[in-house]
Amino acid sequence: MRVQTMRTVDYFVGIPLCWCASLLQRVLNLFHSVHDTPPQHVLFIELSEMGSTILAEPAMQKLQHATGATLYFLIFARCQDSLKLLHTIPEHRVCTLRDTNVWTLAVDVVRYVLWTRRHGIDTVIDLELFSRFTALLTFLAGAPHRVGFYAYHHEGLYRGTLLTHQVSYNPHIHIAKNFLALVAALLSATREVPYTKISIRDDDIRIRQRQFTLAEQQHMHTRLRHYYPAYHPDDHDLVLINPNASEFLPQRRWMPDNYVALIQQILRQHPRVLIVITGSPSERDEAEVMTQHVAHERCINFAGAVPLIELPVLYSISQCMITNDSGPAHFASITAMPTFVFFGPETPALYGPLGHTTPIYAGLACSPCVAATNHRKTPCRDNVCLQVIDPAQVYALVKPTLDRRGVHA
Repeated sequence: MRVQTMRTVDYFVGIPLCWCASLLQRVLNLFHSVHDTPPQHVLFIELSEMGSTILAEPAMQKLQHATGATLYFLIFARCQDSLKLLHTIPEHRVCTLRDTNVWTLAVDVVRYVLWTRRHGIDTVIDLELFSRFTALLTFLAGAPHRVGFYAYHHEGLYRGTLLTHQVSYNPHIHIAKNFLALVAALLSATREVPYTKISIRDDDIRIRQRQFTLAEQQHMHTRLRHYYPAYHPDDHDLVLINPNASEFLPQRRWMPDNYVALIQQILRQHPRVLIVITGSPSERDEAEVMTQHVAHERCINFAGAVPLIELPVLYSISQCMITNDSGPAHFASITAMPTFVFFGPETPALYGPLGHTTPIYAGLACSPCVAATNHRKTPCRDNVCLQVIDPAQVYALVKPTLDRRGVHA
């Protein structure tokens, strides 16, 4: 389904359904006592943001270490590969929903309800920011513990009173810390209004990094050589360019002409650099247009060349990546590779990757223009916040990393 269709359904159908479900929940509460049993089978819900599966990693690790609970995950089928990057939740404990159309989604929701009963889900943690759809999915799980963000006195964010642990979303701290606040609410020994009255440190949201075997890296070198036969790791430094962003928020894209100008300057100044343009298979044609505009033998179109699950191996042998604010910026945080990430409609203070990241952000008076309070929908059709970032400015930021020889592995 199109993003706008999903937003419309979530608003016009989600609000009345959440109201009805809340009324039903109040009736059910009259016949069921409050459960104080510790969580044993915990379901996390994050449907559409692939990068958020990485940002939620500290929260999932904290819960598992604190309780030993078995963790499960619900996600859209098109995003499920992002869960395989850190292997926190095995594939057989992941439930997926297809969002291709209303009918397949309805069928999968029924399947999800049966799946939660079969696995004995006793706790649901809704990571989504004020989605009525996930609020209903949380309710339909039938779990005695239901944790999520609650609007309290904020207007326009109604999604019922379906949560047993109502956590106040804090728009002034990183989203990974907000995710940790959800877990802390579940672990709290006392009931709080609002949750969660604790301090969360920067050290609490560190991402564990993956290590790769020499064989895995050699295999990636071979893949690259297929696209650039002269490539040799002793002779070339890989600089990755990810010029894409999801259709969910196309305003996050830095201008293609700026990418071309930046790439050309890098190639002129750094004869060892091999530019590798990455992306999904559906983005290959767009990457090819950029490659043709660069018009240099040391710039190759690598979009769709490897599956998402293998991207971190590529990151482990690369010098750095320059990317829009999108999933790959977060996927790279599980490696030591430096990333340079463009921000405009969103702010790095809330959504910056947790790895070795340098944000590139103009900080206009109108930025950020998307937030939880507007369901990440912006009226902007002219992303000046990214247009004002000059290729020469970006090159100056990237140059010290390019001048350092060798690979961050």
